[in-house]
Amino acid sequence: MQVMCFALLAVAFNLLLGHVGLLSLGHAAFFGTGAYVAGYAAKVWGFTAEGALALAVLASVLLGIAIGGLALRRSGIHFAMITLALAQVLYFIIFQTRALGGENGLQGIPRPRLLGLIDISDNGAMYVFVSAVTGAAVWAIWRIGRSPFGVTLSAIRQNEARMIALGYNVQQIKLAAFALSAGFAGLAGALKVMVVQLASLTDASFFISGEAVLMALLGGMAFFAGPLIGAVVVISLQLALVASPVPVPMILGALFVAVTLFFPRGIAGMIARR
Repeated sequence: MQVMCFALLAVAFNLLLGHVGLLSLGHAAFFGTGAYVAGYAAKVWGFTAEGALALAVLASVLLGIAIGGLALRRSGIHFAMITLALAQVLYFIIFQTRALGGENGLQGIPRPRLLGLIDISDNGAMYVFVSAVTGAAVWAIWRIGRSPFGVTLSAIRQNEARMIALGYNVQQIKLAAFALSAGFAGLAGALKVMVVQLASLTDASFFISGEAVLMALLGGMAFFAGPLIGAVVVISLQLALVASPVPVPMILGALFVAVTLFFPRGIAGMIARR
């Protein structure tokens, strides 16, 4: 279930990087917002599962519009650093908010009933629920990428000046893509918090943003399946090597360097070539 949650995060991140060419280093802000909003709504306000997810997505989209509206005033490395800075601001806001548990996070989050009727507290039922939501979200992102809107995003990545000359409002289109990516990342965070029943500061930390970048590049950002493959590899390695004497980030770093040097198009690119 955690693999599916992070796979959704990676695909949502790649909606920006792969289609628009925007490198966001602040996607942890949306993942963390989704986690905390869904957790708080389920624990304190007693929301149903679908209500908590919807509220988390809405909050993430609104935050994406706010952050994107500021960050998209710049491009390149300046855009990336603005997203990183604003995500760190949100991290410290969460850290200082007593109602969100501070450094202890939100603990003991219940798994609310689906539609107020279906019990998903059992791991089997939760697995089916996470699979259905993740599958629907990934399919939606796939359809967005192949829609006229997705083609427009790719055209902006290839030649932004020409798209402006053709009369497209490039800034609004990029902001819409940023908000969509933020919403799907928030959905991933909301699902993750229902799975582990804990919203922690790690969910909003730069570590999550770094993992999203790693998954997309490791799997191959030029391929839709690339981030999915990268998420499976990264999370599986983390879970398998949790008791390893060698730090997991060191292993992931070595793997990333190897793939970058020998398979620059990622694992999916290597598979496609073969």
